[in-house]
Amino acid sequence: MSLLNYNYSSRVLEMDTEINIMLPEPLPRPEGGDERVERRMPSDGFPTLYLLHGLTEDSTAWIRKSSVERYAAAKNLAVVMPDADASFYSDMACGKDYFEFLNGELLDVARKYFPLSDRREDNFVAGLSMGGYGAFKWALREPEKFAAAASLSGSLDIARVVENVEDPEERKKLEWVFGDLESIKGSKADPVHLARELANSDKPRPKLFQCCGKDDFLYEPNVSFKMIVDELPLELNYSEEEGTGHEWDYWDRMIQQVIKWLPLNQ
Repeated sequence: MSLLNYNYSSRVLEMDTEINIMLPEPLPRPEGGDERVERRMPSDGFPTLYLLHGLTEDSTAWIRKSSVERYAAAKNLAVVMPDADASFYSDMACGKDYFEFLNGELLDVARKYFPLSDRREDNFVAGLSMGGYGAFKWALREPEKFAAAASLSGSLDIARVVENVEDPEERKKLEWVFGDLESIKGSKADPVHLARELANSDKPRPKLFQCCGKDDFLYEPNVSFKMIVDELPLELNYSEEEGTGHEWDYWDRMIQQVIKWLPLNQ
């Protein structure tokens, strides 16, 4: 895999930002008796996983703390990792418009400068913690853009997560993101609402992968989200694990499972 760090001036964010991108390296067919499989760039560009970081991290987190490069290389899969600060991948009440950045500019810029497919069946999104929330929110709001989405220990029932935050300083930070916290439930910031809305529409329905450790502080909001989605005509692959908290050893194992699960056309 090639690893590229792309820095540019974002029109939406009105500031410089960076994107880390992993691209498969095409291998020519070897001559002689070598049995290696030929790997070429697809004519429509590489299938792409948009991979989102957590609350306290940045676009380098998945590179530094997991082996996602090896897992993606085995599937000839490109990986795009943007930076979204502590925005919850939202158009912030007091901050930058990170959802607009993701949903429009990021896709346009990445596909303009790198050989990435723009076909729905070749595009996927995943993330951990805040990024798991962002991945499901993005795919459920824009289901025409993604064939599958994965949340690893995500803040999925976000209204319930926010209700459980008692520290005044932490609540203030959430207000910078969402504004009135009482208005989250039933809004475009609420994956529960988005799942119900999608289930009652005629839009395409991305496949969903959700996992969480049973010792994770976000376990109960994950269970409540799963119970709701189980009642909807959406395809959800769910797993949980005993003795696991909010930790990278778990996310590294699970992103490997996610990449194996993706509906890649190979």
